[in-house]
Amino acid sequence: MILVVGGGPAGAACAIALAQAGQKVTLIEREAGATDKVCGEFVSAEARAYLTRLGLPLAALGGHEIGAVRLVRGQRAVTARLPFTGLGLRRRGLDEALLDHAMQAGVQVQRGQTVRRIETSENLTVEVGGDVLRPDLLVLATGKHEVRGTARAALPSRFVGLKSYFTLAPGQQVALARHVELILFRGGYAGLQLVEDGSANLSLLVDKAVLHEAGNKWSALLASLQRATPHLATRLGGAIDSLPAPLAIAGMPFGFTHRSHAAAPPKFFRLGDQAAVIQSFTGDGLAIALHSAALAASCIIAGKTAQAYHRQLRSDLGGQIFRAAMLHRGLTAPLLGPALFAGTRLWPTTLTHAAAWTRVPPSAIRRCPRKPLNQP
Repeated sequence: MILVVGGGPAGAACAIALAQAGQKVTLIEREAGATDKVCGEFVSAEARAYLTRLGLPLAALGGHEIGAVRLVRGQRAVTARLPFTGLGLRRRGLDEALLDHAMQAGVQVQRGQTVRRIETSENLTVEVGGDVLRPDLLVLATGKHEVRGTARAALPSRFVGLKSYFTLAPGQQVALARHVELILFRGGYAGLQLVEDGSANLSLLVDKAVLHEAGNKWSALLASLQRATPHLATRLGGAIDSLPAPLAIAGMPFGFTHRSHAAAPPKFFRLGDQAAVIQSFTGDGLAIALHSAALAASCIIAGKTAQAYHRQLRSDLGGQIFRAAMLHRGLTAPLLGPALFAGTRLWPTTLTHAAAWTRVPPSAIRRCPRKPLNQP
């Protein structure tokens, strides 16, 4: 039995690809129903391509088309075209569509079950509630959440991720349309984009110290950021916050890529954020999750070990994640950040190049077969 733990994009996509290739797959998802997630609502061209390969009817999900990026600092903004057209799409709808597609492909999906512990030292064992499962092959795709026994060998960052959805005033919806905005401020940045239902997704990555200054209160933090950033104040003028409290997560190990070793279990595959974590501002976390799913499925079907898969994934994504880490450090540095912003004002096309530099490389995508290996 192949067991996939986690029903987000990485886990569901891998399960679908394996089932389409004739494998028997069971997927365990801890959420019993649809939920919003902190990250992963920018669907890049690479992510769209992977979803289309799986046969997911992406057009039916809607999605707000995005073709430009706007970088904002204080009262100034720089706009440039993206090297592709992306989509703003809520994870709530995307995740449910993928799980439905997985069931249609023959995946046995078990929802509302929490994996308590995983043991990989000898035989693979998975504790689910009061049961113990012993799969032949295990795929770990729990995103940002750790499972006992499988913690990532990575240092947590000092940043906290926060997200909520806003109904903007009509004029601000028009101004934001077809753009993703990256708003820089002291101690972090915000991403703002429209999604399929017309609401705006506001995602923040903020230093814990800045959050502490705001008394760890969402309303106080937003007020402080709007005072420092007139552009954000304009966007949120008259806006209605749709959630009673923001979604939040702390300690994400940005820049992490899993390093396998010879003694690692050959049938234990890590996907998505369990294998590689890129900085939020790139908007490429979803594409990385889907690439890891496609690569893992092709390796499993071909009979390759988890070590071979992890080495290839690290090779595929290492340069991209390193460049993203360098840009993140520069943008959030007190002195270098303003200088980099000034450079983009002189040469706006650097934003277009930066978007291209932090994508899953085409050579990596070509390595993953467009159809399951045993299908015509």
